[in-house]
Amino acid sequence: MEGPTAAMAYRQTERTRRHAQEKQVAFLEAAHDLVAHVGFAGAKVSAIARACGSSTGSLYSYFGSRDELLAEVFRRAADHELTVVRAAVAGAPDDPSARLGALVDTFTQRALRSRRMAWSLLFEPVSPAVEGERLVYRRAYVALGEDVIRDGIEENLFARQNVRVASSAVIGAISEALVGRLAPEVEPHDVLDMKDEQLVAEIRDFCFRALGSTRTMK
Repeated sequence: MEGPTAAMAYRQTERTRRHAQEKQVAFLEAAHDLVAHVGFAGAKVSAIARACGSSTGSLYSYFGSRDELLAEVFRRAADHELTVVRAAVAGAPDDPSARLGALVDTFTQRALRSRRMAWSLLFEPVSPAVEGERLVYRRAYVALGEDVIRDGIEENLFARQNVRVASSAVIGAISEALVGRLAPEVEPHDVLDMKDEQLVAEIRDFCFRALGSTRTMK
């Protein structure tokens, strides 16, 4: 009996573990959907639990706190966006100008397509736990920009300058140029009277000029 009993216990443990993983993922996905529509402030524990058909107490069986859950939501969403931008830069022609254009265009276009989520990831006031994750990803974007700018300087496409400062300024400029367009309390076209495509091109051209280049990617 020892063999079958042990096998049955193992299967039960596996089912329990799988159920717990599925429940945890369900809470994360429900929280992600809420953040995408109403921001981090609107992603209340009660609303997340209700979306999963669970109790508030059940959620705390999987996450130590609301902040822990929302930090994980931020990490997953931001990691996806960073992965897409990195892939666009890596897939661009082997030319620093093309890679910079891919970075700027991909970042801005995706933000403009998912305004509420982009606002939440970039600008919404959040808890220290979530803000800590935000800083991690800001540094990752700066590091990505540093690689592109460094190569551009070496090929005399950009002016000689401090690479880290330049990349920080470029990433900051991209975000700042989007803030009014992404703000949930205003209509997208109230801030800048131009289409999204023109806004993307203006931001891209500014980044090239800021780096001392007259060459842009159309």
